Amino acid sequence: MAKTGMGLEENIAGLLCYVLTWLTGIVFLVLEKDNKFVRFHAMQSIATFLPLSIIAVVISMIGSAFFWGFGGLWMIFSLISMLIWILAVILWLILMFKAYQGEMYKLPIVGDFAEGHI
Repeated sequence: MAKTGMGLEENIAGLLCYVLTWLTGIVFLVLEKDNKFVRFHAMQSIATFLPLSIIAVVISMIGSAFFWGFGGLWMIFSLISMLIWILAVILWLILMFKAYQGEMYKLPIVGDFAEGHI
């Protein structure tokens, strides 16, 4: 495996891009200037988990607004938010595993976006 500009093995740095989801994606995107593998995983982490986090929080907040008057709607919004978080955890595990294996695994749509912006 190649070393990164930060002295880490490429696959370890790729995995670390996902550890704290989009937060570590931003850190590695800023710190790693040359390694395309790491920059790809950092950008894919940001492009995947930042929107998922925002969507889940917004849906949860909308659901909370319905809590007092429309109990059924609150439950529906809570379920949708929970499903988004489950999807995020599954993606998180898969992407960390793939990066550790040294794969430049691209998610549909987001992977193309990440590849075009590294």
